[in-house]
Amino acid sequence: MSVFDSVILGIVEGLTEFLPISSTAHLILTAKLLELETTDFLKSFEIVIQLGAIASVIFLYWKTLITKWDLNKKIIAAFIPTAVIGLVFYSLVKDVFLENYLISVYTLLIGGIVLIIFEFFHKEGDTKELENISYKQALMIGSFQSISIIPGVSRAAATILGGMFVGISRKTVVEFSFLLAIPTVAAATGLDLVQSISSFSGANFISLGIGFLVSFIMATISIKFLLKFIQNHNFISFGIYRILLALGFLFLSAR
Repeated sequence: MSVFDSVILGIVEGLTEFLPISSTAHLILTAKLLELETTDFLKSFEIVIQLGAIASVIFLYWKTLITKWDLNKKIIAAFIPTAVIGLVFYSLVKDVFLENYLISVYTLLIGGIVLIIFEFFHKEGDTKELENISYKQALMIGSFQSISIIPGVSRAAATILGGMFVGISRKTVVEFSFLLAIPTVAAATGLDLVQSISSFSGANFISLGIGFLVSFIMATISIKFLLKFIQNHNFISFGIYRILLALGFLFLSAR
């Protein structure tokens, strides 16, 4: 993997991790456009550079994390369903789902349709502060998040729609989704590193370092953009984008 490839994938990861458009699908499709071979390292790279995006959440929300301990407990509660599902299906995801980019394309398409339909019927929830999220709501969000082990579903989309479905306001669940990404992505990355780190070369670590740094910078920008965007917009535009992107790749793959 070249420095250019690492930078491009880092940009894609950082920009898409917290938007409801699936960073994993974008990384898979970008790698295909860059004509990168689907090696074990590439699959690990796509998982590990998410740490850069998570570092941006810690950078922006460190005061919240160290002062609101009850909220941290709810984040851990929300993480449990994904931890169980992710551990059970880790091999299936890495060895099967990540091997077939069409899975990401179709889930992008279906997810876009779901996003648009949901927004037409959704009414703003009553829970408007992070501290007021209940443990029941947190567990429900975590259950929705577990669906995102399928590439293309989008962890952000699953958690945000799940939270809005159980009565949490848009801004509040978006911020909870940011925070929930910390244990979720850290655990996924840790599991992959345990399985794969012994096979990494020095060049591989350089690629990971570049991807991490670029992802951190772009994710910080993306988080600030999304918080401003949702003040006056819903997620229908993201649904349309998902559909158009999926149809574009389906068209290209049929040629």
